[in-house]
Amino acid sequence: MSAFLDDLRWRGLIAQTTDEKALSAALDKPITCYIGFDPTAPSIHVGNLVVLLVLRRFQMAGHHPIALVGGATGLVGDPSGRNEERTLNSNDIVKQWVDRIAVQVSSVLDFNAAANPARVVNNLDWTQPLSAIEFLRDVGKHFSVNQMLSKDSVANRLEAGISYTEFSYQVLQAFDFLELYKRNNCTLQLGGSDQWGNIVAGLDLIRRVEGGSAHALTIPLLTKSDGTKFGKTAGGSIWLDPEMTSPYAFFQYWLNADDNDIINFLKVFSFKSRAEIEEIEKEHKENPGARNAHRALARELTSMIHGSDTAVRVEDAARALFGQGDLSALDEKTLASALSELPTVVLSPDQEIPTWVDLLASAGVVDSKSAARRIVKEGGAYLNNEKIAGEDFRLEKSHFLCGKYAVLRKGKRDLAAVVLQ
Repeated sequence: MSAFLDDLRWRGLIAQTTDEKALSAALDKPITCYIGFDPTAPSIHVGNLVVLLVLRRFQMAGHHPIALVGGATGLVGDPSGRNEERTLNSNDIVKQWVDRIAVQVSSVLDFNAAANPARVVNNLDWTQPLSAIEFLRDVGKHFSVNQMLSKDSVANRLEAGISYTEFSYQVLQAFDFLELYKRNNCTLQLGGSDQWGNIVAGLDLIRRVEGGSAHALTIPLLTKSDGTKFGKTAGGSIWLDPEMTSPYAFFQYWLNADDNDIINFLKVFSFKSRAEIEEIEKEHKENPGARNAHRALARELTSMIHGSDTAVRVEDAARALFGQGDLSALDEKTLASALSELPTVVLSPDQEIPTWVDLLASAGVVDSKSAARRIVKEGGAYLNNEKIAGEDFRLEKSHFLCGKYAVLRKGKRDLAAVVLQ
């Protein structure tokens, strides 16, 4: 097996391949490979990032990457992993999402590489010109309904019911692989392990129509050590779009990862070498409380997706919120992003500003005002990282950072925000 595939396997990034020995031999020379992303939301999320980073690894190994954004398949809906029909979106919405996702992909792939620049394609370009009759005659005739019914994505839905629209999805995805094979000599499709049946259908279509052969490699669906779904929080999915998940929340997601998950996350998401990750793992076992492994991954991914300057700002904000930096030095956008994740009390301009005790109780950080008073007496009450001396302490407008934000802290880690509108 090639050193490249060996590294992917060490990172836990290989679920299935059609012929690993043949694929290994093919990778001795640069090949073209692709991954497809359907615009089912305005942004891709960290679950999509798993496979996108594998495509980036192929590019770094000298291969030619294609990111397909499904302007056509996004109008139909993939039945994989679902128990009910998707809600179909309008053409205009899907087009908007295609454009947004194409931009997000550019933060991971290198479109300026001299030898193997990445490219983004839209399967609507070759699907839309076909009439229904042409598609059924020229493409549909190569598919056996019996084989289609046996695919997991369809078989799992038969009892609940599946529409012809979603049933036809695998034909459309197979057609994509055929078109990229003909147009770009693309000989490898990558995807999540739930896409195996659709990818194999593409290989079969290439053989039937072109008499050619190609390869498939799937990536395991990532789960956390406790068995829960990766990429979800109480607030929902972790998106790459900064308007849907703030850079601060994105950074904190990795910083707050379970100790039992962090080394696996480093293998999957980091471009650090095996030796570097093993050294970090050793340090993590010796001193997990330092959270150096978490911080290394949070920095790397936030820099990649949101830029190195933003990564520095959000890390500074994280430190400052917990008393390890100057809150007043943060710019308003970064401060607002950080505070958006906290319990918040909103005050109107003409409202009398309550005491620190009243505000902390109103934010729900403590169960009662008496509990808040006890925190003050014990010396654990802070406003903007400054210790509060008395329970009757009342905020003034001069205390508000950027003229509108104040940070309440109980002890070392319990925070709340006050926003002056």
